[in-house]
Amino acid sequence: IQHVIKLLSSLLTIRAVESNIVAGRVAKPHSRPYMASLQFNGAHICGGILIREDFVLTAAHCKDPQEMMVVLGGHNISATEKTQQRIEVARYHQHPKFTGQYEYDIMLLQLKKMAKLNKYVKTIGIPNKNGKTPANINCAVAGWGRTRENMPPSDVLRETTEKIQFNFECKNIWGIYFNSEHMMLCQVGDNLKLNKSLSYPSLQGDSGGPLICNKKVEGITAYTKEDDCSNPRYPHVFTKVNYFSSWIKKVMKPSVNVA
Repeated sequence: IQHVIKLLSSLLTIRAVESNIVAGRVAKPHSRPYMASLQFNGAHICGGILIREDFVLTAAHCKDPQEMMVVLGGHNISATEKTQQRIEVARYHQHPKFTGQYEYDIMLLQLKKMAKLNKYVKTIGIPNKNGKTPANINCAVAGWGRTRENMPPSDVLRETTEKIQFNFECKNIWGIYFNSEHMMLCQVGDNLKLNKSLSYPSLQGDSGGPLICNKKVEGITAYTKEDDCSNPRYPHVFTKVNYFSSWIKKVMKPSVNVA
C-alpha cells in the first residue's frame, strides 16, 4: 500500500503533454498517407489522422488559440514537397466532456475544403463502437515528434512498434489517471526492450497521432509523465478510439459547407 501511495504522489505532476518517437525508424516515404501534421506558423505541433476528406482526428489538448494549418501528404515537412496539401481548419470539435485534463482527450478538425485523395493522401477507417483490441498485440505509432528531449521535431515521419498492455497493468501504473473505459496503454515491443535508448517512443510532437493496429486507428496519443516522458516505467496512454466512434460519426454526419 505504501508503494502505491508513493507512486500516486509521484504522478501528481503528470499532464497531457505533446509526444514524439524516440529512436524510432524513419518511415518509408508516404507509406502512411493518412498522417497529418498540425502546424502553427509553419511549426509542427501535433499529429493527426485523416478519417474523411474533410475531417482529421487528433487529441483535444492540441487545440491552440492560433490558427491551425493541416498538412497532408507530407514526409519531410520541412521541405516544400509537391505531394503536400495545406488546408486550414474551419472548426474545432473538442469532445464536450474534455476539461483540459486527461479525460476525453479527443478532437475532430473540420477542414475548410476537401482533401484531394490520391496515392499520397488517403483516409483510414476507425473501429466499430463495440470493437475490441486484445492485449499483447503489436501496433504501430508514427509521428514527426522530437527524437530527443530539448530538440526540434523530426523533419521526416518516424515510426516504432508498441505492444498493448492489459488494463490491470495500466491501472497499477497510472492509478486514478487511467480510465480503462476509454483509455489504453502501450509499451515498446519485446524486440526493443533490451536497448535503453529505445525503451520509450513518445515525447513531444506526436500528440494526436495514431496507434495503428490491424490497419485501423485504435488509439490517439494522449499523455505521459511530465518532465519524464522517456521513462519506461510510465508507458504512454492513448485515447481509445472505438469508445468514441458514435460521437465521431455524429459530428461528421452533417454535410455543411464551411468555405
